[in-house]
Amino acid sequence: MNIPTLHSNAKKGDFARTVLMPGDPLRSRFIAETYLENARLVNDVRGIQGYTGEYKGKQVSVMASGMGMPTIGIYSYELYHAYGVEQIIRVGSAGMMDQSLKLRSVVAAMSAYSNSNYGSQFGFRGNMAPCADFDLLCAAKREADRLGIVMRMGPVYSSDIFYDKTEPSPVQVLGKLGVLAVEMETYALYLNAAAAGKKALALLTISDNPFTGEALGSDQARETFTQMIEIALSIA
Repeated sequence: MNIPTLHSNAKKGDFARTVLMPGDPLRSRFIAETYLENARLVNDVRGIQGYTGEYKGKQVSVMASGMGMPTIGIYSYELYHAYGVEQIIRVGSAGMMDQSLKLRSVVAAMSAYSNSNYGSQFGFRGNMAPCADFDLLCAAKREADRLGIVMRMGPVYSSDIFYDKTEPSPVQVLGKLGVLAVEMETYALYLNAAAAGKKALALLTISDNPFTGEALGSDQARETFTQMIEIALSIA
């Protein structure tokens, strides 16, 4: 692929081996300004802010994905294939499906179910549930334990529809099957990583409860979801 790409004005070598990927561009800036030393802006095409800096002596990048599988599909593909990124750690928000979770609970997505057609491009006509990289998942669990953070691990549901009017709701159906949370990006990220032979992990913080309507505001989600970020930076 040509560099810069259509969606990034970063130059060759601008991205580190590991990229943290929140959905919100403002969360990308928050992570860079709060956690990284010598952070520099390497991409701002379409307002999708990407930064590279240092965390405890390691080069780390952080770039937003935007919302939904089409956008994270584009950005993760270009990071893997054009910029030589080896691992992407999504640090995003999710709605709780397992009612034993609480707001701000941390979830690691072992696998992702979806109602999306994104996987059909890879040539398989059945149903797929792509998985996290096992080494990253284990490393995240070790770091969560070391940091004293309770982190649940299990499947998540990546939906193409935010205001889903399907009856019965997929959230209701999948919640009975042990799916922990609902979000909109992990399925595409895991498939792109698998196809590229690269690594991916989604760490999610619970921002809302679709069953009760309980929810945090966007500013709270941006600035208080620090535990998953600390785990991600520890394994970058």
